[in-house]
Amino acid sequence: MGNKVNTPSKLKIRTGDLVKVIAGDSKGQQGKVLSVLIDKNRAIVEGINLVSKHTKPNAANPNGGIIKKEAALHISNLMLVDPKSGKATRVGRKLNADGKLVRVAKISGEEIK
Repeated sequence: MGNKVNTPSKLKIRTGDLVKVIAGDSKGQQGKVLSVLIDKNRAIVEGINLVSKHTKPNAANPNGGIIKKEAALHISNLMLVDPKSGKATRVGRKLNADGKLVRVAKISGEEIK
């Protein structure tokens, strides 16, 4: 048999989106997406899923020590926050007036910027 290449699926969450964590240790918290790791289906969210990283002294951090840093969360544990109601919502895609495909919140039907 041939090797099936694991192609990344279309993700509904992008950098800069406001998301809510729906599962895991940080459940219920909200934050802004700093980056999306498409190949791993993960996202890094500001101030959420903080891990302690032990660092050696270097030019940027002369003392070294323990720093808190955001770790990646799986996309399935995140839900977009509706811009109108402020609740967690699923994401749909629709053609707008200009004929461009845009993301819309399923709860309010509001376009996601």
